[in-house]
Amino acid sequence: QVQLVESGGGLVQDGGSLRLSCAASGRTFTIDAMGWFRQAPGKEREFVAQITYRSGNTNYSDSVKGRFTISRDSARNTVYLQMTSLKPEDTAVYYCAANVIGSGGRYKYWGQGTQVTVSS
Repeated sequence: QVQLVESGGGLVQDGGSLRLSCAASGRTFTIDAMGWFRQAPGKEREFVAQITYRSGNTNYSDSVKGRFTISRDSARNTVYLQMTSLKPEDTAVYYCAANVIGSGGRYKYWGQGTQVTVSS
């Protein structure tokens, strides 16, 4: 089992910045990759960014590329999402997720989510 706890959400103005954190605990040695997803009201959950835990390779959705940066601190078992140039359309609940070895690439563990609201 892996437990994930997000923090860092809040209210920010259009063009502002926020940094989200996701602290992992439990069987963290099984984590293969960690990702951030978001869900806006009335919309489906969508992929935002991913980082592989060992190599640090990253990928991003087109909607956030160049504005968001995902990173990890392996010693702290924490993944970050630095968000800059925020737009009102970035408003959503942001979820951290872990993809563990043997899960076939599926994100098996999820955090509780943290609200990000960007005002215009």
